[in-house]
Amino acid sequence: MFYKKDKMPTQEFKPGLKRHHKIIIGSFSTIIIAFMIVSGILIYLSYIKIELLENKLNKNQLETQSKINEMTTSIIQTKESVISLDKSISTEIKQLRAETSADFSGIIEDAIESVVTIKTDVSQGTGFIINDEGYLITNAHVLAGGRVVSAITSDHNERDAKFIGYSEELDIALLKISGDYNSIKLADSDEIQVGEKVIAIGNPLGLQFSVSEGIISGVNRPGPSGIEAYIQTDAALNPGNSGGPLINKQGEVIGINNFKIGGSENLGFALESNYIRDAVNEISGQVLEISLV
Repeated sequence: MFYKKDKMPTQEFKPGLKRHHKIIIGSFSTIIIAFMIVSGILIYLSYIKIELLENKLNKNQLETQSKINEMTTSIIQTKESVISLDKSISTEIKQLRAETSADFSGIIEDAIESVVTIKTDVSQGTGFIINDEGYLITNAHVLAGGRVVSAITSDHNERDAKFIGYSEELDIALLKISGDYNSIKLADSDEIQVGEKVIAIGNPLGLQFSVSEGIISGVNRPGPSGIEAYIQTDAALNPGNSGGPLINKQGEVIGINNFKIGGSENLGFALESNYIRDAVNEISGQVLEISLV
């Protein structure tokens, strides 16, 4: 007898991860996430560090450039100071020589560049440049009767001179020549002293750029117009000296040589520089605005 066996119910197979697999995968995911977090933190810190380094570098560059600029400025100022000191020393040496040994050579060398010979078709005299643009002055009587006028500069070039105007009362005439020149400064004639050494530059008897030395014998002397505005000097003045500068030991003009007493020796007169300034400014209509040093 055969018995029929009942079939056993078949259990459906469902694949799945076992617990240890899940632990492994979870651990790996945690490691990945931790790695990403750490990497992000490291990247962020690196970025911050780079930014700080760049800021520090920029700051150092700015500080370095600032120091370079300061050094450059300091070098320029030092150079200018040296040049200024050199000029000052040179000027003081010239003045010292003029005061102690009566050697005006250094002062004359500078001043004579501003002196000119004035020529007309009837006479000759002297003048000097008071403005770098070529304005110059002379005595008005030097131009009297002339129809044309020219100026011979220290480099022996002759240039036509344009008549600007004149003061009859003070015997001053203002002219202009073309070009740029070294002008000579006007001193304050209120500060001059009797006994002070002076030199007169002019063209006596046609001898160009001659120099004579003397002292101030008096101040505020009356002139032809009765104005007490003249310096008396024993520096030799002769025909042709008219209109030339009377210069102190600083190389500044204290007067314009004007006249001498006929038949006398060492008795010349020069219009004081303060009156020269006022006359020039009036003639030019304040265009030049000549001032004192």
